[in-house]
Amino acid sequence: MASHRKLRAAAVVCAVAVVAGPAPAAAWAATAGAPAAAPALTTPSPDPFSGLTADEIGDKAVAATRSATSLRMTGRLTADGRPLAIDFAVNDHDECTGVMKIKGGTAELRKVGGITYLKGDEAFWRASMTSQGMPPAQIDATIELVKGRWLKIGPGQAGSADLGGVCDLKALLSDLDKDKGERRGLTRGPDAEVDGTPVATLVKKKADGETTSVSVSQEGKPYILKMVKKGGDEPGALVLSDYDKPVKVEIPPASETVDLSKLDQGQPA
Repeated sequence: MASHRKLRAAAVVCAVAVVAGPAPAAAWAATAGAPAAAPALTTPSPDPFSGLTADEIGDKAVAATRSATSLRMTGRLTADGRPLAIDFAVNDHDECTGVMKIKGGTAELRKVGGITYLKGDEAFWRASMTSQGMPPAQIDATIELVKGRWLKIGPGQAGSADLGGVCDLKALLSDLDKDKGERRGLTRGPDAEVDGTPVATLVKKKADGETTSVSVSQEGKPYILKMVKKGGDEPGALVLSDYDKPVKVEIPPASETVDLSKLDQGQPA
């Protein structure tokens, strides 16, 4: 049973690590080493946001982005002082697939059919568990249990709610509209491009020097295509793309999974 407890502990540790990554997406976060700002462009004619204030453009961008049925989030974030790199595709059916990197380690996350699957390399597991203060012997034993395999976590099990939250598109995007006051006081900066798409640039500067820039598509729906935060405690950059495109999530082979529920019941993995 000691091994089962170690595996459960690993699930909880990784839940913390994963949630710390994508969650800041809705908070318009990003890092040192983020992509450089695109060169300024001449505003397309006619300007799709002509006559609107920066705050009004922001309102349209949030409404459009929250209506998305799926999207891809790619970027570098900072959470709890730790740099994270993420690349996730998420849809509104509580499904997702993606990769995250932390302290030289890499982990894959998938959720489909209410089941969450997590597979990390040794560096990822070791960094995640070390950050939680687990003793080396326990870390080594846990890594042996999950090495090269997917940790399979069912609904209601340790880590399920937190890990699954990463795949909850509506919950992630709802934070964009959580505090409308944060969106007030915007100014419109020079127009630019994100991956070839012309964008309007909205800027929010705080008294403490923190600056957030949001790029809003000038073509089609006014989706948010990029968010960059400089200064503050959680700097970083995030690019949003593949709006409303299908998200295909593959279920890992049973032979490559560690079933947490069976281990809890004392059955073979």
